[in-house]
Amino acid sequence: MKIGILTLPLHNNYGGILQAYALQRVLQKLGHDAMVIDRERYIRLPLYRKGLSYCKRLIKKIITDRSLAIQWDKEYNHNINIMRKNTYPFLLKHINRIVIKKNYNELNSYNFDAFVVGSDQVWRPWYFGRNIIADAFLSFTKGKDVKRISYAASFGTEEWEYTPIQTNKCKELIKRFDAVSVREDSAVKMCKEHFNIDALHVLDPTMLLNAEEYINLFESAATPKSKGTLMCYILDADTNKDKLIANGATPLNLKPFSVNSKYEIPNAPIEERIQPPVEEWIRGFYDAEYIITDSFHACVFAILFKKPFIVYGNKERGMARFLSLLKIFGLEDRLVLNAQNAEKVINKPINWNTVDIKLAEWRNKSLDFISKNL
Repeated sequence: MKIGILTLPLHNNYGGILQAYALQRVLQKLGHDAMVIDRERYIRLPLYRKGLSYCKRLIKKIITDRSLAIQWDKEYNHNINIMRKNTYPFLLKHINRIVIKKNYNELNSYNFDAFVVGSDQVWRPWYFGRNIIADAFLSFTKGKDVKRISYAASFGTEEWEYTPIQTNKCKELIKRFDAVSVREDSAVKMCKEHFNIDALHVLDPTMLLNAEEYINLFESAATPKSKGTLMCYILDADTNKDKLIANGATPLNLKPFSVNSKYEIPNAPIEERIQPPVEEWIRGFYDAEYIITDSFHACVFAILFKKPFIVYGNKERGMARFLSLLKIFGLEDRLVLNAQNAEKVINKPINWNTVDIKLAEWRNKSLDFISKNL
C-alpha cells in the first residue's frame, strides 16, 4: 500500500525528525511504501507584507521584551539553511520525503492509497498552522477513495485551543477517518468531548523501535563518543534548570554535557545556533549515565535506553504529554517543577523490569492498531 505520513514540518527538532523516521520504518517493515509529507519552511513574503511583518515583530519585541529575531525573509531562509546543515543530511539519508511548497493539494498526483496523520503535536493549531489546521485532518482528501487513520496524533496540551469554527470543521473531517489513535490519554477525552469520536491511546512512534535500531544509526555514522556522563538536553534554559543541573552533577559525580545548540534563541549568533547531527543526539543517550531534560522525546529515549532521568515540567510546551507518557510506566515522580522536587527523586532507582513489561504490552497494542487498520 502506498501511504503518505502527514506530520509537522521536519525542521531542526530531534524528536520531530525521529518520530517521522520511526513511523516510516514501522510501515516499511509491514510491507508498505511509506513517504513522509514535509512542508517547506522557507518564507516568501510578498513585498507589501514585509514592512507590516517587520513593524509587528518590532512592536511585539518592545512590548514583551522577548528575544524576537527581526529579519527579512531572505536572511531568515539563509539562516535556516545554516542551522540545519548537520541535521539535514539525516533527512536525506534516512527519510523518504515529499516536500510540498504551497499547499497539500500538490499531493494529488502521488495517488496514495492511504494517509496516516501523526505523530507529534500535529493537531495543535499553534504548531501545525492556525489557518490550515483542517489540512491536519486531511481536508484535501475530500471526495477521494483513500484510507484515513491517525497514529499517535497529539494536541500537545489539555487545553482546547480550537476556535468554534475550527472545532466544527475538524469534527466533520475526523468522522471520515477509518480509525483514530492519539498519543495522550487526555487526547482520548478531548476527541470524545469535542469531536464525539472514540480514539485509542497508543505509544509515540519512536517507542515502536528498540534501542538497537537507534544504536545502528549512530554506529553507521561513526559518531564519536559523548564528552560527558550527565546528558543535559534543555530546550528552554533558565536559572532554575541551571540550578537543577548543578545540583545533580555533584551528588551523582557526573560530568555534564549538552547535545543541542542555542537553536531556539533568536538573538544568539548564528554559529551558536547550528544543531549537532541527529546521530550525535541519539548517542548522547547511549553514553549518558543520567539525563536531565525538559523535552518529551528526551524522556522517551531515556526510557528506551534505560537511563535514569529527571524531566523538568515544560508548561509552555504542554504538560499533558509528559504526564501521559510517564503514567504508562509508573514514572510520574520523575517529573519535577523545581530543584527542590528533584532532590527527592534524583537518586531513586527505576525498576526497569516493570518498564520493559509495560513497554512490550503497549508496543504490541500500538503495532496491532496499525496492522489492523491498514
